[in-house]
Amino acid sequence: MAKKNVDEMSFLDHLEDLRWHLIRATLGIVIAASIAGFFYKFIFNVIIFGPTEMSFPTYKWLCKMSELIGMNDTTFCADELPFIIQNRTVAGQFSAHIWTSIYAGFIIAFPYVLYQLWSFISPGLRSNERKNSRGFLIVASFLFFLGVLFGYYIVTPLSLNFLANYQVADKISNEFDISSVIALVRSSSLASGFVFELPIIIYFLTKVGLVTPQFLRKYRKYALVIVLILSAIITPPDIASQVIVAIPILILYQVSIYISAIVVRNQKRKRKNV
Repeated sequence: MAKKNVDEMSFLDHLEDLRWHLIRATLGIVIAASIAGFFYKFIFNVIIFGPTEMSFPTYKWLCKMSELIGMNDTTFCADELPFIIQNRTVAGQFSAHIWTSIYAGFIIAFPYVLYQLWSFISPGLRSNERKNSRGFLIVASFLFFLGVLFGYYIVTPLSLNFLANYQVADKISNEFDISSVIALVRSSSLASGFVFELPIIIYFLTKVGLVTPQFLRKYRKYALVIVLILSAIITPPDIASQVIVAIPILILYQVSIYISAIVVRNQKRKRKNV
């Protein structure tokens, strides 16, 4: 049966359409998760536990930077991180395998999930709006993957290094549970991935009139405070780590202002031509 025109669809028709898009998106995640689950040794040994080794590229880079500024006694140049990873539940490793595969599947299938969401929304847009948003999937996917990489290579090692070397008493040794380590890698990577979608969010908020470039410029100083608080939450409480995380977020905020200004300018131009 041919698909109904958007104007002819009832509320229940829209719900049915949304249900099928969600089913396809879920199926995409399941397929990607199955592939990730098959390569579990690579995902755990190389990706998940990569930041637990001092041979990780970020530690090497931070060690060289520390030596250049005369900080020779730094944890970034140590031989190993002072902790061991353990499993303390019967089904701990099996659960870690399943849930890590699911989250990895979501990251891998993100462009397809986004495509299904866009396929549901786009029929309600005008033809010129669909044309202007043609690169949405590419840009949004690129920003998400860029954010995931930033979270994995910057936020995760900074947090792990700080927490591994943090001690309140000499008698206490760090024996991290596998679920705790995986949660740190997962939350840092996914949170950064979603934060990097800020320009896309600002674009759509500007399109519907909820945000203007004047508003973003006016509250820039407050945004700076929020960014620093956010950086303090997702990174260790040291100034260097917070600055490293805050800089790209502030750049994204500035880019969002430019994007908002472009959208408003285009809207004014269209009104003049009408």
